[in-house]
Amino acid sequence: MDVQHTTPSYRRLDLHYIVMQAGFWAMFAAIVAYQTALLLERGFSNGEAGLMTAVRCLAGILCQPLLGGFADRHPEIPLKRIVTLSLVLSLGAGAWYWLCPGMGLWETGVVWAVIGGLEVSSYPLMDAMAIQFINDGVPIRYSLGRGIGSMAYAVVCVLLGLQVGRAGLESTLLTHLLLVGAEVVLVASYPAYTGPRLAREGDGPRPQPVLALLRSNPRFTLMLAGVLLGLTGIMPLSNFLVNIVTSRGGSEADLGLALFLMGGAELPTAWFFGRLLRRLGSGKLVMLSMLFGTLKGVLLLCTTGIAGVLLVQPIQVLGYGLFTPASVYFVNESVPQADRVRGQTVMMVASNGLGGMLGGLLAGWSLDLGGANLMLAGCIACGCAGTLLCLLALRKNTGISSFQSGTNGV
Repeated sequence: MDVQHTTPSYRRLDLHYIVMQAGFWAMFAAIVAYQTALLLERGFSNGEAGLMTAVRCLAGILCQPLLGGFADRHPEIPLKRIVTLSLVLSLGAGAWYWLCPGMGLWETGVVWAVIGGLEVSSYPLMDAMAIQFINDGVPIRYSLGRGIGSMAYAVVCVLLGLQVGRAGLESTLLTHLLLVGAEVVLVASYPAYTGPRLAREGDGPRPQPVLALLRSNPRFTLMLAGVLLGLTGIMPLSNFLVNIVTSRGGSEADLGLALFLMGGAELPTAWFFGRLLRRLGSGKLVMLSMLFGTLKGVLLLCTTGIAGVLLVQPIQVLGYGLFTPASVYFVNESVPQADRVRGQTVMMVASNGLGGMLGGLLAGWSLDLGGANLMLAGCIACGCAGTLLCLLALRKNTGISSFQSGTNGV
C-alpha cells in the first residue's frame, strides 16, 4: 500500500523511531538497572527490594491494559500524546524520589508504582507507534531500533557504573530525570499516524475485552502463559544481577561491566532477526528466547567467579534480546487488527509485568532464604516450565486467519 503522500518521509520516521528507542532504553537503564543496588544502599533488605520490583511490575500490570484499551477505543487520539503525558507524570515521581532520599517503604512503593505504571508501561504504546506505520508498508526498521536501544542500555550502564564510583548511587536518579526529559521531547515530536488504516480502525470491528480475546485465541493465550513463567525465571537474572555479581566476588564496577555485556549482546539480534523471522516464524523465536534465557540461568549457576558471570552475558543475544522483537511480531500476527494495541499491552503485562513481579518476589524470597544459588535454581525451574508451555502453544492452530502480517519493519 502506498502511503507516501499521507505520512512524513520514510527516512525521518525510521531514524526518529530508532533514536526514540535508544532514548527509552537509556532512560530505562538509569532507573531500573540500578534499582536493587539503590534500594540496598538506602537500607532496604533483599526481600524489600524484591517487593519494590514486584510493586513496579504490578503497577504495569494494572496500567498497561488501561492505557492500551484507551488507545484502542480512541484511535483519533495520537498514541504519542498518551505516551508523552505518561512520561511527564513519571518525571514528577522521579524528581520526588531524588529529592527525598530518606523516604520510607510506603513512599518508595508509591514512587515505583508510578514509574512502573506510567514510565515503563509506555513502551508497548511506543511499539504500537511504529507498528501502525509498518502495517501500512512503511519500512521502519523496528528490530534495528530495538538493537540500538539495547546498545544504549549497555552504554548507559557502563557510564552509570563509572558515575557511581565518583558520585554515588544517588546520582543515577538525576541522570534518569535528564534522560526522561529528553525522551519526552523525542516522543512529543514524533509524527502522528494519520494513514488510511486509522479511519478504517475507527469504523471497523471494535476491540474485544481482554478475556474474550484470550478465550478466542488459545494459541495466543498458551504462549502468554509460557512467556509469563519464562520471564519469571529470566527477569531476576538482570534485575538482581548485583546479587549474582557480589556472590561471585565482584564489585559495583563489575556490575556495570556485566550490564554492558548483557545489553550490548542484544544489538546483534537486529542484524539477523529478519532472516530468523522469515525462516522460523515469530512463535518459534519466542520459544527459543525462553529456552536460551533459561540456559543463561543454568550457566550462571555453574559459575564460580566474576569472570564466569561476565562470559555468560553474551547469551542474551538469543535470550531476552530475541524475545522483545519476536513477541511484538507474534502479537501482530496472532490477534485481529482491532485488538493489536491491546494485544501488545497484554503481552507486556504477561512478560515484564506479571513475569517481572513474580520474578522479583521469587528473587527476594530466595535470596534471603538461601542466597544467589537458590535464586538461580528457582529461575531455572520457572524457565523450563515456560519453555515447555511455549512449545505446546506452537502445536495449537491459530484462531486468526483473516489477515497476514508482513515484515516490512524488520
